[in-house]
Amino acid sequence: MTETGEETRTRSAQEDAADIYSEDGSIRSDFLAMVGAAIADRDLLFLRQHVARLHESELGDLIEAIQPDQRIALVRLLGDDFDLTALTEVDEGIRLQIVEHLPNAQIAAAIGDLDSDDAVYILEDLDHEDREEILAQLPFTERVRLRRALDYPESSAGRRMQTEFVAVPPFWTVGQTIDYMRDEEDLPESFTQIFVIDPTFKLLGTVDLDRILRTKRQVKIETIMRETSHSIPAEMDQEEASQLFEQYDLLSAAVVDENERLVGVLTIDDVVDVIQEEAEEDLMRLGGVGDEELSDSVVETSRSRVPWLAVNLFTAFVSASVISLFEATIEQVVALAILMPIVAGMGGNAGSQTMTVTVRALATRDLDIHNAWRVARREAGVGLINGVLFGCLVGIVAGFWFHDASIGGLITTAMLINMFAAAMAGITIPLLLHRTGADPAVSSAVFVTAITDTTGFFSFLGLATWWFMSS
Repeated sequence: MTETGEETRTRSAQEDAADIYSEDGSIRSDFLAMVGAAIADRDLLFLRQHVARLHESELGDLIEAIQPDQRIALVRLLGDDFDLTALTEVDEGIRLQIVEHLPNAQIAAAIGDLDSDDAVYILEDLDHEDREEILAQLPFTERVRLRRALDYPESSAGRRMQTEFVAVPPFWTVGQTIDYMRDEEDLPESFTQIFVIDPTFKLLGTVDLDRILRTKRQVKIETIMRETSHSIPAEMDQEEASQLFEQYDLLSAAVVDENERLVGVLTIDDVVDVIQEEAEEDLMRLGGVGDEELSDSVVETSRSRVPWLAVNLFTAFVSASVISLFEATIEQVVALAILMPIVAGMGGNAGSQTMTVTVRALATRDLDIHNAWRVARREAGVGLINGVLFGCLVGIVAGFWFHDASIGGLITTAMLINMFAAAMAGITIPLLLHRTGADPAVSSAVFVTAITDTTGFFSFLGLATWWFMSS
């Protein structure tokens, strides 16, 4: 008997259902083909058994891997079996594409089953009208919690927090607290801390679950709680909050409002996402790229890259004007035109190395006013050593290449000057931008490149002009 397409897909998926990824970390092509065929055939049994069961992160990867038209069809076919949490794992463009094709009633029903931080993550990108319509369909308490989180600034701890937490008064005993956690249904699915509050919800302290389990039932909570020294203001930037987690090795932290009242909890899984996002953002900005996603259109991607390319063009004309000052010298000694890119290129690479280290150190707060001078001295020394090393190497090659020792000496000196200047520019420009309140990750690269190009051309051609005119 010949197998149907549905039976073949089911058998193949069952044979290797444990892992949908290939060795390089991408979704297996055979699994993608089976999913695509199941969508085309409207094979609900296969999709429910082998797609709906996936972890939210795996489902997010799958959604990003399939074709745009298949994404909408997949979500519609799965219906209530689709885990909306998977949308927190995909690009913003893909997330908006999917939710725009979902009825607000379906989104509202799914939002009710999500943790509040995941619900906020999805709601914050929606149009105001759609968001209000979805919120209006939620229970009153949940609606108030989500509205409060959405009122906090974007990229703040208040936007990232979970509004579900366990809080008890200090006069309760350990036994009462354990009974409360056993009987109460409206508690977070997982938590590691219990917060202690007064009648006005002001945070008094915390108790770790392991401490609860090791303490006798009759002991009062206030005797075993510890004062919270790492509570996070809801208005605090999420990057600053993540640095507190890193510094104090936190698993979770209370989020408080301006009156020190408990409003939520920030957990390590959310902080890991923040750290990854901030690192990606810094990397993109160092390359002069805006806040773009892989799913963005050609026009959107081009628009995000144009501004800094325009600034780069201006600085390129500045460098070209420096070269034009020495036009007569270049006409006399053609070797200078051949060797100029080496001086500028090596300086640019050296400056980029220093700049990258500096920007990252500023982002992690490892570099500040107290150690800036020491780091600057170190980078100056590195610039001089590398300038001497590579300057001599290039000088020897250039001298033999053009059979002129003076050319070798000129490029050696110019490279020493430019690589020292590159090291200084790589650390001082990000520091100055940071001091003025600008983001050094965004604008440092353009200015460092402009300085290294200009310094390299001016030093090399200037020295050559002086040498050949005096000889």
